[in-house]
Amino acid sequence: MNLEQIEQHLVFGAKQTRYRHYANTLNSEMTFTLFLPENPNDQVISLIWWLSGLTCTDQNFSQKGQFQRYANEQNVAIIMPDTSPRGEAHDVSDWDLAQGASFYVDATQDPYREHYQMYTYLTEELPELVYPLIPNYSGKESIMGHSMGGHGALMIGLKNPERFMAISAFAPITNPSQTPWGQKAFEAYLGDKDWTSWDATSCLTQATVVPPMLITQGSADEFYEVQLEETNFVSAAKAKEANLTYQKVAGYDHSYYTIATFIEEHLKFHKQYI
Repeated sequence: MNLEQIEQHLVFGAKQTRYRHYANTLNSEMTFTLFLPENPNDQVISLIWWLSGLTCTDQNFSQKGQFQRYANEQNVAIIMPDTSPRGEAHDVSDWDLAQGASFYVDATQDPYREHYQMYTYLTEELPELVYPLIPNYSGKESIMGHSMGGHGALMIGLKNPERFMAISAFAPITNPSQTPWGQKAFEAYLGDKDWTSWDATSCLTQATVVPPMLITQGSADEFYEVQLEETNFVSAAKAKEANLTYQKVAGYDHSYYTIATFIEEHLKFHKQYI
């Protein structure tokens, strides 16, 4: 197996391990972190994917998300991929583009298309590495994320409803083709190609099957009004009669403090379906 263990930590009796591997779909070395519950009764274990936001790596949520106690109690594994390829070849001066900012799409434009095939990496290559690492894997999965990763979770989950049984997000970019962050990334990665297949609101509009969804958005989020406004997505969900819970929480911001506060609720939501 094309895997190198970088580090491992014991947390609440569970194991959290970081790996390095060469990703053929990305033509790049990648890292990911996997949390495995203690599972003393040798039960089947389901899997939740976590996708992080702009500038993050696989270590942000693994170190600051405060999910481990609850994931151990719910007996679920958590996979935390990196947000993009790394290295000097992927480093640009814009913090919201390229390294740490893949938007989880398959790029069609140079210079990004050689390495930025993140959708294919996450849906095809990485699962084949991760599944064998989970003892008694149930075959049941769901997906969640934050900000750009919230966009990724919604988009990937809606495009693959037969695979992901539930979707949740913190402060997601729900309509990236209509926001500055999304427009900048889509223009760089996709050019004038059709953006709708990578936009969660468009994916929801076109979906025939919609998994249950939970979104938590802080009212004091400094990015909310320009980047994270939810009207189009919520309207599309209502038109689809989708099972969406969109909760605005007073006073909370865009930080991991918000995630840490509500992560137990999100994990319990996922556990219902996986």
